[in-house]
Amino acid sequence: MAAVLSCGAGAMLSHQSSVWLWGLGAPAPKYPDVTVPARGHRRSGVHLHHSTILEAEDRAEVDDLPTTSVARTLLDQAARLHPRVLRQTIDRAERRKVLDVGAIDSLLARAGGHPGRERLSLAIDIYRDPAFNRARSELLFLDLVKKAGLPRPAMNTFVAGHEIDAYWEAERFAIEVDGWEGHGTRAAFERDPLRIEDLKLAGIDAIRITARRIERHPLLVAQRLGHHLDRRRAELRRR
Repeated sequence: MAAVLSCGAGAMLSHQSSVWLWGLGAPAPKYPDVTVPARGHRRSGVHLHHSTILEAEDRAEVDDLPTTSVARTLLDQAARLHPRVLRQTIDRAERRKVLDVGAIDSLLARAGGHPGRERLSLAIDIYRDPAFNRARSELLFLDLVKKAGLPRPAMNTFVAGHEIDAYWEAERFAIEVDGWEGHGTRAAFERDPLRIEDLKLAGIDAIRITARRIERHPLLVAQRLGHHLDRRRAELRRR
């Protein structure tokens, strides 16, 4: 608060300080980041930033501390962070239920030549999907399906008495996306193989893909998925 007050009217915490204040993962920096709407003099012990595109919606308060909104914080950090770290920060915002894609798009529309504009736009693209509230692994899965030009599957649909993460009805092919959070219990260990067995008895081919593979090797996952779908089409034609 002292850093903000020392920088005059309209000053607010921003950048890494705001990421920390919102609880999005970064540690508090040694010297607070403060953004002001007009150019100001240096302040000892403060990283001072200047912005000419600040609007009322870019301002928020957390614990009575004036700070940049989540959207504006992500825009500023997009210019600084490695793409992987930026995606992790956005993911934390989504999980904390403070990610507002509409607010980000509104900010991007007036961000002009801000160095974080293009990076942030690319990073939130998967959250623009109509199913943006799904688990991150499923968002990434839909993104790789789209980029590979593959037909979009039905998501989270019931097949043969089970809710399936992704299902191609024409190919009678299903995918379960595995993450430790959903499949790391003894009950899941017993239940998951039975689910695959039930699908096979119903004439549906099914495979499992881990969330880690989707995150780290999307191109390879997409390539192998294309082969699976081609194989299923050939099998069904022979019947």
